[in-house]
Amino acid sequence: LSIPLRNLKVPILGTDPESIDIAEDRERFRDLINQLGLKQPESLTARTKEEALRRAKELGYPLLVRPSYVLGGRAMRIVYEEGELVEYLQEAVEVSYQRPILLDRYLSDSAEVDVDALGDGEDFLIGAVMEHIEEAGVHSGDSAASIPPYTLGKDTVEEIKRQTKLIAKALKVKGLINLQFAVKDGEVYVLEVNPRASRTVPFVSKSIGYSLAKLAAKVCVGRKLRELVPEVFERLEKGNVHYCSDFLPKEWNYYTVKEVVFPWNRFPEVDPLLGPEMRSTGEVMGIDRKFGLAYYKAQLAAGSRLPTEGRVFISVADRDKPKVFGLAKGFLDLGFEVLATAGTYRSLKERGLNVKQVLKVSEGRPNIVDMIKNGEVQAVINTPTGRRARSDAYHIRRATVQQGIPYTTTVRGGYAMLEAIRCYLEHNKSLEVYSLQEVFGEV
Repeated sequence: LSIPLRNLKVPILGTDPESIDIAEDRERFRDLINQLGLKQPESLTARTKEEALRRAKELGYPLLVRPSYVLGGRAMRIVYEEGELVEYLQEAVEVSYQRPILLDRYLSDSAEVDVDALGDGEDFLIGAVMEHIEEAGVHSGDSAASIPPYTLGKDTVEEIKRQTKLIAKALKVKGLINLQFAVKDGEVYVLEVNPRASRTVPFVSKSIGYSLAKLAAKVCVGRKLRELVPEVFERLEKGNVHYCSDFLPKEWNYYTVKEVVFPWNRFPEVDPLLGPEMRSTGEVMGIDRKFGLAYYKAQLAAGSRLPTEGRVFISVADRDKPKVFGLAKGFLDLGFEVLATAGTYRSLKERGLNVKQVLKVSEGRPNIVDMIKNGEVQAVINTPTGRRARSDAYHIRRATVQQGIPYTTTVRGGYAMLEAIRCYLEHNKSLEVYSLQEVFGEV
């Protein structure tokens, strides 16, 4: 709406409509990122179905496909082969010169990062750098997130902050801006830039003790950041700032974890599989001095009590099998029994782990769904195998949701679950309560 409104001489507060269009128009955005010397996943635009299939072959699978100008990841999908792309083009979207679709190379096995920042056209401040728990490809609104990042090194976070300020300066941002990055093999890739408020602003504001929305509103009507938060600039000049946020002092030693709330129980036929299209309807937050305990608290707040004993079921796609050895071993070391279907069982057994094989739904009874319904399984880790081969996995995930059993559909989510349980057990199954007043009173 911003450019049509500007053309009608309607005053637009905040970031200039031209900058908004650069960020939203994928081709203009790609040009900007190239001019700044930054990296982004290879991407192409297609305006016909035939062109989409041809360009997909040029890029190679897997791909993230989506229409232009979308919110909430609507109609986005990860496709792993040509048949899935054909299905998507036939069922999900209309493709035309006015409605092009975007094809991005999907960065598998990468960590996704969100950044909320603030600018007044001259100065720019980092609200916070958040690391997603789930892999890149899961919509940011559906992924749990940690402040500060829990696996990324400080050098990587500093590079993300540098790129954030570079982009914000190029767009002359006045107000809020949200950026999404992927980190793969130590390299930082720019995924998306939105010069507006994002759904993570309330979480970031709670985590840093400053209302970003209030500051942004004042900036939009002409106030300057140096006037509004002089203490932040004073800390910056002294080098006394936390590596993940310009608003926090260097000595900050808490983790805040955002977890999302899903309405699966109200939609009994929907597959609770996470992907690029947003499905969550709420958010909660946990805070502690250890990431694992903050994550455990966030799960509790979202209505999921992680188990401390019993059985964990692990069944993952072929591409994920090499990644779950440490996960299965970690649960075994904590005293859990690990169950797996044939493929995952063979992969773990060949590497020397004492796991138990269970039947898929299609292989007879009693199968894994029977065990879930009978309360014989305490946690489920089940990653997608592609949209066509998911009948068994769908029944497993639905039964898990119906029984209220903790579950995750990503490997990174499984490792976060393991770390939370380990920390909780090391803490003698007890949790401390931290009020925000207490936390920010320390700094």
